[in-house]
Amino acid sequence: MLTLQKFFANNKRTIVIGMTVFVAAALLLQYAFGLGFISNWLYGAVGVIGLVPLIIKAINSLKFKVVSIELLVSVAVIGALIIGEFSEAGIVTWLFLLGEVIEDATLAKTRSAIKELTELAPQTAWRVESPTDRNAEEVDVDEIDEDDYLLVKTGSQVPVDGRIVFGDGHLDEASVTGEPLPRHKSAEGSDEVFAGTNLTDGTIVVQATKVGEDTVFGKILELVEEAEDSKTGAQRFIDRFSKYYTPVVLLIALIVGIVTQDVRLAITILVLGCLVRW
Repeated sequence: MLTLQKFFANNKRTIVIGMTVFVAAALLLQYAFGLGFISNWLYGAVGVIGLVPLIIKAINSLKFKVVSIELLVSVAVIGALIIGEFSEAGIVTWLFLLGEVIEDATLAKTRSAIKELTELAPQTAWRVESPTDRNAEEVDVDEIDEDDYLLVKTGSQVPVDGRIVFGDGHLDEASVTGEPLPRHKSAEGSDEVFAGTNLTDGTIVVQATKVGEDTVFGKILELVEEAEDSKTGAQRFIDRFSKYYTPVVLLIALIVGIVTQDVRLAITILVLGCLVRW
């Protein structure tokens, strides 16, 4: 089972693309050519293919005594296949796995953006003894203390928040302020500079006022990472709601099936429960 789980996890996108092709072909055959028999086979194939990873996830969740949405979908799809509702079985599994692929792609894009932002943070700096000293020593940014003097040359990043004590130049501050055009700053006005900004021309010496995580750029990174890791109030509500949703839908479908003696109606409730959950 573990091997099968890894296969579906590693090939989820390819599998969903294949399922999408099958669903599109089934719809075309059903409504354009009236070949319902063939379209049912295609829907059934989609349902069976999508059912395998859902059952695996449902079993794994049950091992931890969690009644997951995958269990609800699995029961609904199996029931639909048994009573011959192949289109419902195929569409439900396709929509569920398609949603997972979209969610995975969104998360991957978010993580990539955070990684790119992290890579903008300066790693080293050139420290000097005084504003006029040019015998610079390359040091790690973690070794910089407040009030240290740092030499920044054309094309280099400013490693700390601070003020210019020597020289002048144009600074690209888009990574911090969002301003598209470089701003001219100089020692004459004791202008402030920010970590993560780029000196597009000139040479300056900066006296550090904030270093590391205390810089504006450091706080931006911290906020972005916290936002990515944390859950909103709506997400927390959905998580709590999900623990009870699947058992309730299963129970309602069971009661309806017993009272009405209509298996098709009970399975329809399960399918609707899957769709409403999305």
